[in-house]
Amino acid sequence: MKTIQFNKLYKQFNITSVILILVSLFLLLFKGLNYGVDFKGGTLIEIRTNQSNSKISLIRDSFNQMNLGDVSVKSFGNKTDYIVKFEKQNSNDPEFIENIKQKLSNSIGDVDFRRVENVGPKVSAELLRSGIIAIGLSLAAMLLYIWIRFEWQFSLGAILALFHDVILTLGIFSLFSLEINLSIVAAVLTIVGYSMNDTVVIFDRVRENLKKYADIKIFDLTNISINETLSRTIITSITTLLALLSIYLFGGEILKGFSLAMILGVIFGTYSSIYIANPILVLLKVSQRTIIKEEKD
Repeated sequence: MKTIQFNKLYKQFNITSVILILVSLFLLLFKGLNYGVDFKGGTLIEIRTNQSNSKISLIRDSFNQMNLGDVSVKSFGNKTDYIVKFEKQNSNDPEFIENIKQKLSNSIGDVDFRRVENVGPKVSAELLRSGIIAIGLSLAAMLLYIWIRFEWQFSLGAILALFHDVILTLGIFSLFSLEINLSIVAAVLTIVGYSMNDTVVIFDRVRENLKKYADIKIFDLTNISINETLSRTIITSITTLLALLSIYLFGGEILKGFSLAMILGVIFGTYSSIYIANPILVLLKVSQRTIIKEEKD
């Protein structure tokens, strides 16, 4: 099998990653994220119309006339199902939902409210805080694991790769104003685990090769290790992507955000394991002496 010279592209891809991270941070700071009902608070209604030719624009116009705040309408499942989200909540008016159903029926005909969810601002704030804590704790746990499992240089490379994956994924969600809800938090946590798994496989081979080839510098050694684990990386990534693409295409509207975040995470995770984590080892000049010293300590 021909050896691919990944190490010759370290610098170019590192510069590209730095630019993408800066752009993502700019978007997150100045544009922000499009928080869904889970985090922002509001009401979610799943409706089914009796007419297959009901246009989404007509449904959206009907809700906009009810003064419910920001309204989001998406098709869901078949041509007669829709998910509607809006800011206003029904906590103070027991007939709130019934009034909406009556007004909507007058505009587009009979409708069936199949599901109604209400999230208050206090609950949504707690969910957002819990989501951030969950992501932070997972990153800290991964950092500790790599520190114990390998040396601190490997730990730094792995955690920077994780930050890279999470920030770029959130940056794309911010750029296209894609909704952030609890399923996206679950996807981000899964991304952390996937990326770390891929990085650990390569790091394990780097560590073995450091002991085996004392006369080879880390710049070339990382390239050898990446090539030795490349078939495993490709097979794992492709099979995972095939499953995720199936979910994205056929799983319905509710799973689109989750599956898209996972697809981005798998792509970024595979990339960062090669072009973020390993160049850190080269930058810190990890050598066989580093491994021997850490083992003695």
